Amino acid sequence: MNKTKLSDIVGPEYTKLGFFREVQEKMAELETYNAELERKKQEIQDILNGIMDLLAVVSPDYRIVYVNRVFTTYFDIPRPEGMHCYQVFRGRPGPCPVCPLRTALQTGKPDRASYIDPRSDRNLHFEVVASPMFDDKGQVRTVLVSKRDVTMEKEYQAKYYQAEKMATIGLLAAGVAHEINNPLAAISGFSEALKRRIPFLATLLAKNEDKAILEDFTDYTTTILEECNRCRDIVGNLLSFSSQKTCKFNTIDLNTLVTDSLKILHHQIKLRPGINLVLDTNPLPVTIQGAQGELKQVLLNLVLNAMDAIESEGTITIRTSLDRPGHAALIVEDTGQGILPETLGKLFIPFFTTKTKGHSIGIGLSICYNIIKMHGGEIHVCSEPGKGSVFRVMLPTGFSGNNKEQNL
Repeated sequence: MNKTKLSDIVGPEYTKLGFFREVQEKMAELETYNAELERKKQEIQDILNGIMDLLAVVSPDYRIVYVNRVFTTYFDIPRPEGMHCYQVFRGRPGPCPVCPLRTALQTGKPDRASYIDPRSDRNLHFEVVASPMFDDKGQVRTVLVSKRDVTMEKEYQAKYYQAEKMATIGLLAAGVAHEINNPLAAISGFSEALKRRIPFLATLLAKNEDKAILEDFTDYTTTILEECNRCRDIVGNLLSFSSQKTCKFNTIDLNTLVTDSLKILHHQIKLRPGINLVLDTNPLPVTIQGAQGELKQVLLNLVLNAMDAIESEGTITIRTSLDRPGHAALIVEDTGQGILPETLGKLFIPFFTTKTKGHSIGIGLSICYNIIKMHGGEIHVCSEPGKGSVFRVMLPTGFSGNNKEQNL
């Protein structure tokens, strides 16, 4: 049987009129168009594979449609297409409680989140951005999920954090030594007095005539214990501030935290007689859930910055209050030289500093920002040149940080 030709279908008259040639031209155009589409598809594929972030296209039912080549660097799954994203990325049987993909589907706007992926050798930190992609009717067709590995940044951040704490400890070391010397002098003096009175006390006790010496010994020993406890508190405050440990959230009274932190700064403040320190704490306890050592770091950095902003004379005011419902406020206000408008937006950038060389490496406020963010809080700055500055830290009264326990 002979093969049917196009001329047999349309008739010879149409073939003679050039219809067959027109169809051939259209078919050639389609082939060229398909080749161009294939080239563009390959070009897009190469671009996506060249991006160092892990990219995944996910359908509204949480199934993976596409992943770029970086996927194989982090996950040993040969063909993840068709699998649920929460199963592949998080090893969960169901959707994640905090899911930027779900938020992007519901709102039609990009959303971001961060999470820790525990591995056998190390914990990987990822920042995730979910961006919705729409069809011609404006409905969300798929979601592009971008996962960036920020593990190295987090590790360096922890090192910088510890470096700044140790630098601050060096600044406060002289003050702590001075504070410890005062109670130790009292301990030494009263110990010498006790030593001199021991023979006489033995004689009196033998005759049982005078009990006043026993009262003296009672007073002396009480004073010794009080001064020893004072030394313990000073050292304890320093250790709780400086140690690198697992940070756990506990119930904290901001009023007490302010008082304990200022004990460490006592000598630094005495060296600046022109500075007037004012405490305006809430009359009732201001309790929050947080990490005491880390929040002390925030307060100490803010107060030290306020002292540096005052050239000779001025006032530093520290306030605590229960601000809006569910939030507490810790405010440090100074009457120093203020901050230039072009500098305000750079305050929390790592390594940015307006201080002279040797006084700061420029990560103190950046660390404060990260600590406050870890607590689920906010920090706001108001300042005018020549009129001082106000740093307002807003902290939730309950647990709302990304992690209730974190290594710092």
